[in-house]
Amino acid sequence: MIKVTVYRSDGNIYGFELSGHANSVSEGYDLVCAGVSAVSFGSVNAIIKLCDIDPIIEQAGNEGGYLRMELPEGLTDEIQKKTAIILEGMLVSLETIERDYGSYISIYEK
Repeated sequence: MIKVTVYRSDGNIYGFELSGHANSVSEGYDLVCAGVSAVSFGSVNAIIKLCDIDPIIEQAGNEGGYLRMELPEGLTDEIQKKTAIILEGMLVSLETIERDYGSYISIYEK
């Protein structure tokens, strides 16, 4: 199961953590894992490119199954608004996956 933890402060997402594997089908054909990876990595890449910041990123080694991203402190209001839109969009996409494949992914907010 993929566990997604979204971290909020003052209502805004400032980071997230993904761990685990969906194991919905054999490795290399797992659309749930692929979808979660595409949404989460795409969001991190969008933050880096569109907001011109370097978030704090931690990934697992070769076996995968872990990604943690946290926004750096001291962002301008404009950059905070951009990152908020990107991260809320990511959450909506992940919730859509959870709605359709809830036995393979769970989302929690802290």
